[in-house]
Amino acid sequence: MTRTGLALDTLGPTITIGEILVEIMAVDRGTGFLEPITLIGPYPSGAPAIFIDQCARIGGAAGIIACVGDDDFGRVNVARLRADGTDVSAISTDPDFPTGSAFVRYRNDGSRDFVFNIAKSAAAKIDLTSAGRALIDRSGHLHVMGTAFAIPGAAEIIQHAIAVIRERGGTISFDPNVRKELLGDAETRARFARLVDIADLILPSGEELFVAAGVEDEGEAIRALLGRNAKEVALKRGAGGSTVFTREGRRIDCPAFYVEEVDPTGAGDCFGGAYVACRRLGMPIEQALLYANAAGARNVTVRGPMEGAGTLAELDAFIATTPARRS
Repeated sequence: MTRTGLALDTLGPTITIGEILVEIMAVDRGTGFLEPITLIGPYPSGAPAIFIDQCARIGGAAGIIACVGDDDFGRVNVARLRADGTDVSAISTDPDFPTGSAFVRYRNDGSRDFVFNIAKSAAAKIDLTSAGRALIDRSGHLHVMGTAFAIPGAAEIIQHAIAVIRERGGTISFDPNVRKELLGDAETRARFARLVDIADLILPSGEELFVAAGVEDEGEAIRALLGRNAKEVALKRGAGGSTVFTREGRRIDCPAFYVEEVDPTGAGDCFGGAYVACRRLGMPIEQALLYANAAGARNVTVRGPMEGAGTLAELDAFIATTPARRS
């Protein structure tokens, strides 16, 4: 175990479970898709895929359980993850449903319009295959994304993985990246609450902190989360940088970087992938947090939700040449 209670990378890979998509983006800003417009893509995407890709590029052992269609959209995702060092053995292929997709157009105010195909795609056909069981059996850490709660069958796989990985001495992290309105029925809310209760590391941003903690004051929310199982809460603040709070009462702030934002999609997922990988590789909080901030900032400088995911060498170069914001 590391000094924070996260299982060391030597125990086995960090794994995640959930959706793999392609993202197709409108070149010009505007509102909606009600007329012919110029599009660019496909870009590999899906919150769990972005997270695990960044985890692998940092140098951590990494794998994903997911499903894609028997099509080029699926193949481009699998090829990208494999090339970046992710274990893709537990990505299954559904012959009857296409790979999930998200069409995205940025409005002039920075908000986005989406057209999703997830529920009726291969992303929703995830199942616990023999390859998935084998990956879980050798894993040392599970990272759960809040988006997984929208994927049928994912909850059962997550519960199986929690039991196996805990038995191995492994650990759990949770990114509650879901609005409270999307938590749905009582069973989904109960599963969400259980992840909050058992996670060793929680990585919220913005309102997600309050959704996870059940209170709407930052200090009270942090105390509530650290009063459960969490040893650390890594709070993503966007242009405000990030802060890690520990059970021992430490607060570590790290400023954001000055960058020209091209595409903010995936920044939080890259932050999480870098932070989890760095902590499992034994880095202290300050170093891991700096790399996580750099990963998120570097990713927003290029078009595509994981196109800016960086290796340690690339992040070192980014840190050396990019000024940090100072309060």
